[in-house]
Amino acid sequence: MPACFHSGRLLLFDSLSMIEPTMPEAFVAGPDDPANEAAAQLHDLLPFTIGNQTFAVFTDQVDATAEARPFARLPRAPAAVVGVVCVRGRMLTVLDAAAVLSSSDKTWTPPLPYVLVLHGDDQLGLVAESCRDTITISAQDIERPDGSAESNDGPALGTVTYAGETMVILDASRLFRRAVQRRERRRRRF
Repeated sequence: MPACFHSGRLLLFDSLSMIEPTMPEAFVAGPDDPANEAAAQLHDLLPFTIGNQTFAVFTDQVDATAEARPFARLPRAPAAVVGVVCVRGRMLTVLDAAAVLSSSDKTWTPPLPYVLVLHGDDQLGLVAESCRDTITISAQDIERPDGSAESNDGPALGTVTYAGETMVILDASRLFRRAVQRRERRRRRF
């Protein structure tokens, strides 16, 4: 029986010129196959560093990275807001992930070493001292936070250890809300 392999499918031709699409046994995987489940739970991360901390964001949340960008500070902005920067004709609010998570107060000097441009209409970016190559992890490798109420809605989704280094995985969609979150203060009333 003549055969033709076309775009991943093996087509068998019988003498009646009927086409019977089949897959070789080695390529057939059912919906309950563990190989399919493991492949569906792989995530690509873009690691970056600030000081001695390593963070990572999912690559589908990042549009681009930019190097050596001058920035303008915003008056009376929270410590986690570094300032604004222009990347590809867009003005982005740049956040410091370390300050968002630990309330550290690092003073950034122009130009910013790296800016990770986040995907979405919020026009946000993350500052980084260095960016690394994209890595792929399994969803099972992510260690979830301890389960406290704050960690459930916080910007840190968990940690992952890759090549002996622990990285904090960030949810980019929650960073800005956490960065500008202010404690309500008592106002003087006259």
